[in-house]
Amino acid sequence: MKPPYDITPSILRFITSISEKVGAINANYLNKPSPKLRKENRIKTIHSSLKIEGNTLTEEQITALLENKRIIGPKKDVKEVLNAIEIYEHLENYNPFNEKSFLECHKHLMETLIEGAGKYRRQGVGIMKGSQVEHYAPPHENVPFLMKDLFGYLKSSEEIELIKSCVFHYEMEFIHPFLDGNGRMGRLWQTLILMEKYPVFEYLPFETLISKDQEKYYKALSQSDKSGNSTCFIEYMLGVIDKSLDELLDFNSRTLTEKDRLEYFLSLNKREFTRKDYMEVFKDISAATASRDLKKGVELNFFKKVGDKNKTRYLI
Repeated sequence: MKPPYDITPSILRFITSISEKVGAINANYLNKPSPKLRKENRIKTIHSSLKIEGNTLTEEQITALLENKRIIGPKKDVKEVLNAIEIYEHLENYNPFNEKSFLECHKHLMETLIEGAGKYRRQGVGIMKGSQVEHYAPPHENVPFLMKDLFGYLKSSEEIELIKSCVFHYEMEFIHPFLDGNGRMGRLWQTLILMEKYPVFEYLPFETLISKDQEKYYKALSQSDKSGNSTCFIEYMLGVIDKSLDELLDFNSRTLTEKDRLEYFLSLNKREFTRKDYMEVFKDISAATASRDLKKGVELNFFKKVGDKNKTRYLI
C-alpha cells in the first residue's frame, strides 16, 4: 500500500533544483570528493546525527576516535560514536531495500546500548515533548506488518528516490519500530536510499543542517503526523538536501589543482590507463596539463609509468 503524500509545486521545485545541482556536482568532479573532504563530511554526519539524539562528544573527539585514539568522555556517548563509525565505514554492507539488512544495521548501530538491538519493539511507546506526549506510536504487534508494507513500497514504487527516501524516513519515524535509535536509523537509511541513485550522498552531511535547527525537523514530523501524510516532511527534507548541495558546490568555488584531479581519477578505481583515458575524464585540460598531472602522480607514487611515447601506460 502506498503511504499517503501529495506532490506539491514546492516539492517539484526542489526536485528540479536538486537534480540540477547533482549534475553540477558530477561535472565538477565532486561526486567522489577528495579523501580529506570525505573524512571531514563523515565526521560531520556522525557528530550531527548523534548530537540530535543528545550525544555530547565534539567533532574533535569523534576525529580522535576515527583515528583510533583514546578520549575522555561518557562511556555511552563514546560507544554510540564507535558504533556509528563502524556503520559509516561499511555502508556498502547494507541493502536499503532489504528489511533484514535494516534490522542488521540497527543491531550494529545500537550494540550494547539497548537490549534487543536489531529487533522490533515488543511494547507500546509514546514520544514525549516536555511533559506532553507528542506522538503515540502504533501498537507493537502492528510493527512487523507496517515495516513489511513500508519495505514493499520502497521496493515496488516507481516514485523517484528523492521522494521515496523522504517517505521512508517519515513513515519509519511514525511507526517508531525500535525502543531507541529510530531517529539515527531514519536519517541513515534515507542516506542509503539516496546513494543508490546519487553516490555523492555518501559524503553529504545533510544531518548537519538538521542539527543546526532541530526544532524545524521535529515540527515537520509533527505537522505530517497532524495532517495524516508525509507531504510537509517531504518538503522540509528536500529543502535540507537542496541547501546541503549548495554548501558542497560552494566548497568547489576554488580551482581544481593537479592533486584534486589525481585524487578524483584514482577514486574511479582504474587499474591501468593512458593519458587519453585521463583526458576523457578531464575534458577541459590540455595534453600538456595532463602530462604534468601524470608526471606528478608518478612522483607521488600514486601509480607507475611503463612504456614510452605512444605506448606509455600507467599502472596503479
